[in-house]
Amino acid sequence: MDKEEQDKLKKQAAVKAAELVKSGMKLGVGTGSTVAFLIDELGRRKKEEGLDLDAVVTTSSRSKKQMESYGFHVDDLNAVDQLDLTIDGADRLAANFDGIKGGGGALTMEKNVAINSRKIIWIVDESKVVDRLSGFALPVEVLPVSCEQNFKLFQSEGLNPQWRMSGNERFVTHYGNFIIDLNIDPIPVPNGLADYLDHTVGVVEHGLFLGMCDEAFIAHSNGKIEDRKK
Repeated sequence: MDKEEQDKLKKQAAVKAAELVKSGMKLGVGTGSTVAFLIDELGRRKKEEGLDLDAVVTTSSRSKKQMESYGFHVDDLNAVDQLDLTIDGADRLAANFDGIKGGGGALTMEKNVAINSRKIIWIVDESKVVDRLSGFALPVEVLPVSCEQNFKLFQSEGLNPQWRMSGNERFVTHYGNFIIDLNIDPIPVPNGLADYLDHTVGVVEHGLFLGMCDEAFIAHSNGKIEDRKK
């Protein structure tokens, strides 16, 4: 599948998911190329239909700027008690609705927004859908102060770590941390790995989003948009 075809599928899924956004909602808006199409559609609806959201929280500065360009006011997460709905993309979506996120490096904010949402919808194209979590390196955000120790620990555990890079430098997250990508394919026991990472000192957050997604809009190459519910 070439990029043009993939972008077409992403846009179809994003437009379908946007239909669930209603005026008066407190909305969480994710990050990534698929979400960019969602924001474009929300902007169109604001202009043509008067879509008026009670609150908006985004998971990245890029999404924040795009939402603001359409006239939406973007709030800090701390200013909102609970979001009615969060719509985001995903790097992998398994059959049991577990997922991998964080390919764009915004995993910490993405997870914070997710756990403060009543409902979570992911929008993906069919290339992201798998039977079990596989085919994508798992991002782990780590503190710079102990990042080398974390890297060596992951090596000793056979997790095949690799530094996330930006050019010749290590990628730096919004919070000033580094990302170590773990190349485990497939991930045999996602819950066990999540528990291990949750209890590893120096790990800020990881890209395993387990049991969080409630519904997914999946764009297929035949033009069909599948609405898959947990």
